[in-house]
Amino acid sequence: MIVNLAELELRADDGLPEGHRFVERSLTEEVGATLTGLAVYELPPGEATWPYHFELIEEEWLIVIAGEVVLRTPEGERTVRMGAACFPSGPAGAHAVRNDGREVARFAMPSSVAPYGDGAVYPDSGTFTISAPGGFRHRARLGEPVEYWQGET
Repeated sequence: MIVNLAELELRADDGLPEGHRFVERSLTEEVGATLTGLAVYELPPGEATWPYHFELIEEEWLIVIAGEVVLRTPEGERTVRMGAACFPSGPAGAHAVRNDGREVARFAMPSSVAPYGDGAVYPDSGTFTISAPGGFRHRARLGEPVEYWQGET
């Protein structure tokens, strides 16, 4: 399957909060991919995608196709036009994307796929999410660390 990323029809999600309104489309399942994922986004001016986060297992990329976005990483913020960036798993790969420009921006985000479970940490809110095969998904606040055997019998 060959897809034109500049012309691909994207889909809206009506459940997104104000300030994070975008359209996107994941091609991962459509093309039968099992080891890599790919989503394409359009981001209107004044909006952002997902909150600042880092993945625990997956590696992600940003490839700007049209327009420009502001990319936040642990090194700070910079504007990206027709460029690419890689986000390794772990804190060094933390990232967020927003559009401070005047035109809609379009970008692709390839990623590895974590078939046995995944997780992400959201440093600004002190939250995390974990998932596992079979539909398990949990989002919670980071809390006080505990010893491995604490509370176990």
